[in-house]
Amino acid sequence: MARRIRIGIDTGGTFTDVVAFDEDTGELVTTKTPSTPGNPADGFLAGIDKVLALLGASGADIDAVSHGTTVATNQLLEGKVDRLGFITNTGYEAMLEIARQSVPDGYGNSYFWVKPDRIVPRHLVKGVEGRLDVNGQEVRPFDEDGARSVARWFRDQGVDTLGVCFLHAYADPVHEERMRAVLLDEHPNAVVSLSSEVLREYREYERAMTTLVDAAVKPRLSAYVNNIKARLTSYDHRAIPFYVMKSNGGVLSADEVVHQPITTVLSGPAAGALGAALIAKVAGFDRVLTSDGGGTSTDVSVVIDGEPTLTTEGSVGAFPSKIPMIDVVTVGAGGGSIAWLSPEGTLKVGPQSAGADPGPLCYAKGGTEVTITDAHVVLGRIPPHLLGGEIPLDVPAARVGVERLAQELGLSPEACATGILEISAWNQANALRQVTVKRGLDVRDFMLTTFGGSGSLLLCRLMDVLGIPTVLVPPNPGNVSAFGLLTVDVKNDYVQTHVALADALDPVTVAAAYDELSSRAAGALAKEGFAPEQHQFVRTADLRYFGQAFEVRVPVPDGALDPARVADAFHAEHRALYGYDFSGDPTQQVEWVNLRVSGIGPIQRPEIRRHSPSSDAKVLSNDGSESTFTTFDATRPVCFEADDGYVDTPVVQRSDLAAGAHLVGPVIIQEFGSTVPVHPGFAVRVDEYLNLIVTREPSDV
Repeated sequence: MARRIRIGIDTGGTFTDVVAFDEDTGELVTTKTPSTPGNPADGFLAGIDKVLALLGASGADIDAVSHGTTVATNQLLEGKVDRLGFITNTGYEAMLEIARQSVPDGYGNSYFWVKPDRIVPRHLVKGVEGRLDVNGQEVRPFDEDGARSVARWFRDQGVDTLGVCFLHAYADPVHEERMRAVLLDEHPNAVVSLSSEVLREYREYERAMTTLVDAAVKPRLSAYVNNIKARLTSYDHRAIPFYVMKSNGGVLSADEVVHQPITTVLSGPAAGALGAALIAKVAGFDRVLTSDGGGTSTDVSVVIDGEPTLTTEGSVGAFPSKIPMIDVVTVGAGGGSIAWLSPEGTLKVGPQSAGADPGPLCYAKGGTEVTITDAHVVLGRIPPHLLGGEIPLDVPAARVGVERLAQELGLSPEACATGILEISAWNQANALRQVTVKRGLDVRDFMLTTFGGSGSLLLCRLMDVLGIPTVLVPPNPGNVSAFGLLTVDVKNDYVQTHVALADALDPVTVAAAYDELSSRAAGALAKEGFAPEQHQFVRTADLRYFGQAFEVRVPVPDGALDPARVADAFHAEHRALYGYDFSGDPTQQVEWVNLRVSGIGPIQRPEIRRHSPSSDAKVLSNDGSESTFTTFDATRPVCFEADDGYVDTPVVQRSDLAAGAHLVGPVIIQEFGSTVPVHPGFAVRVDEYLNLIVTREPSDV
């Protein structure tokens, strides 16, 4: 009898992380394999082969595969946008150039800032006559002949990827749909994205940019997803269900995601945040910061009451994308981030990365520049190998590189290496401040969860820099993002602009709009194979005070619409975000802007198992006191502070630590996919879910 195994695969810049869950036995198996940047699908399939071998299973046992991909993210971050055309209303061809009055670093920078190149150059923007008003009523008819002329022009120019954004198409998509029909007739090879399908809300510039980003990533993402889907057939003759992680915290089948490629732009980081949120919630923490450290970057987010914070004001690289996405801030501070000297001779770290190929100096694959990983290995904070010995590291090569850089700086090698890590820690700390302090939250009120291959290496410094009292490191932290993929429901988001003052709101009209959005969500869930009784719908609305430019999203309870209750929720959320509200001011009116519905198809989540404390739980102390931990697996010289030099430090295998174990630094805790250096002055306990809970001394452990 075939087993039911679900597999989660997260492709990172250096490693591809794999987690398999046997739904019948509850067994959870994790592993890693090197990423293959030249063709990410190769690393993806190598990961499946490896985890099936560990389970003693075959392709016929695979029930589903969920994937977090960086294909769209990397394309946008690297600015690799192929020739792209834009079709809009006649007279609005300069929409992208006009954009918004936003200048980096404030208006004082206006004299020096040069506006970046547009995603579509001006000569590839064409207008078509026709106009709808704000309610979707036709003011001027659609110019069929003009549309055909534009379609032929793009065909003759060889521009095969097109975005279409007409004024007020969110109110009625009729003109955009006619444009697509004309393109299908005149330019059948074109890949087309319509704003009314990508983002059905007002603000033409943001809607146009989001639509163009969707069009830009569609060819490459579609080719990648379809390639994997085809290669999955080699495991079994049937079509193995294949899901792709979305930025909003849900997954979608590969067949559907190729039609909504922009929804994957933060695919990988979203999975990590969700996995960490579930682990922290089970462990009893409700206010959590997540820090996912990989080979190229570190991604941070905020989790409150088990739910990561969502935003629709995100961007990827230089491209704003107004879609629902988990609010993740990314900083170029991963294991492969390169240490370099500025023209002034000061030490900098990142955002450039050596990636997986050629990688750090210690990989011995042709890398020529010192990276964060090289600094860790020189200081002894990570072992001279990765993945439990599968990847040996060239420590002498890393030391030569660090010594060369140290000589340029006039420092000792230890001071240079610790300086590299100090800069990296502050870069990560600043990213954590962006998701807390800049949003009116006190970082000291949160517990930090660190994961990813490099995410836990600097946790003690982050606690010092930010004043964070507690850090949680999950089991198999390098695979939390892949684990998160197995905890994610199918989810689709739908939005409809409906601008109205709360006092003039027609509950019947709003209820009808919500019903229409719910109907669209139900149709999508049915296509994903969910029965009607499984469908779940979450209603929200974007509200603001009249005259404000931006909105606050609040929940809209099920049942009969109660505008007063929604307004109360808005006042409270506005006060939490900005420190004030106008709930007691009758002259300040509340305005509804967008109506939203999320359709959710629930899946079976892996159980995070509880473990009873062991009677012989190990206690490690380096302060001369008695300890039941009488033998060490090993020791090695580790440098925690340049001035103190190398200290002979115990090395403990995490698999030897049962629930209830206590440790006092300095100590190095190693496992297959990651390492946790515990500095002097810090203590660790192992909780009942085998998480490492790191606190400062003195502690109550």
